[in-house]
This record gives sequence, C-alpha cells and structure tokens, in this order.
Amino acid sequence: MPKILIVGGGYAGFYTAWKLEKWLRKGEAEVTIVDPLPYMTYQPFLPEVAAGSIEPRHAVVALRRHLKKTNVVTAKVTNVDHATKTATITPEVGDAWTMEYDQVVMTAGAVSRTFPIPGVADEAIGLKTIEEAAAIRDKLLTNFAKASNLPAGPERDRLLTVVVVGGGFAGIEVFAELRSFASDLLKNYPGLTVDDTHFHLIEAMGRIMPEVSLETSHWVLKNLAERQAIVHLDTQLQSAVGGKIELSTGDSFESDLIVWTAGVMANPMVRNTDFPLEQRGRITVKPDLRIVDGETVVPDAWACGDVAATPDLTGKGVGGFCVPNAQHAVRMGKQLAKNIVASLRGEAVTDYRHENLGAVAGLGLNVGVFQSGKIAVKGFPAWIAHRGYHGLAMPSFERKFRVVGGWWNNLWLGRDIVSLDNRERPRAAFEEFASRPKPAAEAAPVEAAPEVGTPAGEPGPVYANPADEKGAAAETETVAPAAK
Repeated sequence: MPKILIVGGGYAGFYTAWKLEKWLRKGEAEVTIVDPLPYMTYQPFLPEVAAGSIEPRHAVVALRRHLKKTNVVTAKVTNVDHATKTATITPEVGDAWTMEYDQVVMTAGAVSRTFPIPGVADEAIGLKTIEEAAAIRDKLLTNFAKASNLPAGPERDRLLTVVVVGGGFAGIEVFAELRSFASDLLKNYPGLTVDDTHFHLIEAMGRIMPEVSLETSHWVLKNLAERQAIVHLDTQLQSAVGGKIELSTGDSFESDLIVWTAGVMANPMVRNTDFPLEQRGRITVKPDLRIVDGETVVPDAWACGDVAATPDLTGKGVGGFCVPNAQHAVRMGKQLAKNIVASLRGEAVTDYRHENLGAVAGLGLNVGVFQSGKIAVKGFPAWIAHRGYHGLAMPSFERKFRVVGGWWNNLWLGRDIVSLDNRERPRAAFEEFASRPKPAAEAAPVEAAPEVGTPAGEPGPVYANPADEKGAAAETETVAPAAK
C-alpha cells in the first residue's frame, strides 16, 4: 500500500488529509500527518479570540477527532531526504526515528517574520497561534485590573497602552477588535475612561489593508480615529526595549502590550530538505502543486499553502504567486487531495486556479468591511458578512456549532471578562503555600539516652517514637536478671 506523508497540519495539510479520507478507496493508500501541535488553528478567528468573542478551544480543530482514517503523529519533521524518500520525525519526548514514504506533501505553513529591532524579540508577542491570541486577551484584562488600582500617571498609562505593529488584515483586525474590547471593558471599571486608554498601530507604508480599495481603507482609518485609535502611517518602529516605543517620527511612549503582525515567512524547516527553494525560502511548485526544480518535476512530491510559491493563474497575485492566506490554503488542500488520488489511479492532474472572492474583515462588535471588486460594504452589514462567511468556512459541523453557539451566548450575556493570566504559571498558588523540608543546618539535634549496657560516652539508639523507646527499656529489664 502506498504511504503518503503530510508534513504540517495547518489549513493545507488538514484539508489534504480530510479530503483524502473521503476520496481514497479502502486500502488504496496509507496517510500519515505529522505536526508538533495536535490541532489545526483557524487563524481568521485569532483577532476575535484575542478580544474575547470566541473561546480559544473553539477556534481550533482536533486532528485526531476529525481525521479518523489518518495516522496522526504529534511531533516535528526535522529533515526530509526525498532522494531516499525518508523523513526524520522528532517527538518532544523520546528519540527521533526515520519514516519511509512513497509520496510526500509539504504543508508546513508559515511563522511570524520579524526584523532585528531592539526589544521586539523580548517584549512583543505574535498572532500566529491560538496560545498567542489567548495570552493577548488575558494580558489586556489583567492590565485593566492592575490599572484600576493606580492613580493617573505613567505606570497606569503604560498598562493601558496597546501597540500593534503591521497594518495588514491581521494587524487591523486585532487592533480594532482590541479597541472594541477595551471600550466594552470600561463599564466594569468606573474609575477608568476611554481617555485613559491608548491604542497605537504602526505601519511602515503609506496605507493600510492593501487587499481593499484605497477608499475603503480611508473609511477604516476614519472609523478607528472616531474610536480614539491612532494609526501611524509611513512610520517605522525603531526600538521597543523595556516596553518603551520609539518611532521614526520621533514619538515615544511606553506600552505593556505589543502585538507584532508585520509579515510572515515560510516555515524554516523546509531548509532541512532537498527540495528547491525560491529567494523567499518557499518551495517551488507547478500550478498543479507538484514540486518542480526549474522545469523538471520532482516525482512523488507535492507542496501547497504558505510554504509553497504557487503560481497564480488568474494573474492577480503579488509577484505572480498566490498570496499566503486561508482562502487559498483551504482550496489548495482540496485540489491537492484530488491530484494525489488522480496520480495514484494513473489519471491526469489539474492545475490550481482560484479567483479571489474578495476580502472581509471584522473591526470589533457590529463593525466590519467587505470588498469584492468594486463593491464595498461597510459597517454592520459587513460585520454580518464577516461572521457568516467564517462561520460557514470553519471546518466540521461540530466546530461550527461551538463557534456560532458562543456568538449567540455573547449576544445575550456579553463577553466573558475573566482573565486566566496565571495559567502561564499554573503551579504558582500551590508553590506559594506548599510546605518544604528545612535545610539540614537548621534542624535541631536529637539527644538520646544511652542504651542499657552501653559504656558512658558512647551513643545509644535513637527512637523516633517515644513508645518504642519505653518498650525497648522494659525488654532490657526483663532479660538482664536471667543473664546474671
């Protein structure tokens, strides 16, 4: 039976495995998916997770629950040698091992791309994982609780200042969602006002959201300004050391929450393979998603999603390639599954081609934007379109039900404002009150009476229980006369 190895369980990898389960005949192939995480993250929901509108676990899809016929391995693929068709699998615990395969699918996804700006690596947090989104939410809630106990001043300003770096879709969405969340929180903190909160977005280019028209981006800027959220265009972050933000414009302020969304790059693990890479570190593929070295197709090797430089046959892609977003990754996964099945059956494979359906973004409760061609929708209707589209796009009925059910509950009950910031150190409360043995130097010495018949000056036995000592003494008195 042919063995198919899928490297990465994100959008593209999950959908490839999901559809292979549907289209492969019984016994036609054995599929294994390897990812260090046991779930797929639906990344368009990360801004809403950060703003408390979606529970973190509802925005992920458990691989083992939804891939019933696929071998799920929770580990890293640290090397792929396609010349010998082997991959090195490295688990978090235990020894690495070598896995053989017949066909390989590279869908390792992307990671946050940062620049060597002082302080960013130490102070900022990304927005690529569910853990990051949940931590952002908890941080904002914890900072509000701390600030409510402080008088007006620099320390309170620092706690209530949020900085987002990057004005693309992800940056604008999380910026607007957090602004909406913070405004909603103020009703629970009578000592704080909207003027006490400070929101700054830093964008190096002269505009935001290049996926929408310039007119629509201007409407977004105006909407954010009305909500006291400041966007710094044509501005670069020069330093974030110790939380002190220094901008290229000369502005400077302090922040306790810095979110980095300024770009992504292909997963660096692809450098540990023998597949050809283009200048941005992505695997080169043909439109049919087969890996290609120049003009030569690499047999039995496929790639798609953020880790692949996939030609955009519509001619609308940046640099001629499909942009790295969920809309493409999901559809590429489905097309790739079809092509793998076709290749196994000796049939022709099909090129991937997808006309962009448009762009939709949520900007906080009841506010959104939608752009499709020259059609632009703003405000509440666009927000409904945003939730409707992503609610339907969430994989599996079980996940849809959880997400939509959460939205419904929040409509009547409001967003939950409990911070679980201490889950970063879940043993803190236990450690604080746990009893510990005293150091040996502090322990009081134990003196014991000499044993009967023991010469003076020589130590006798030491009894932890006084009853044992009395019992031993009685036994000695009984035996001694007979001995005489």
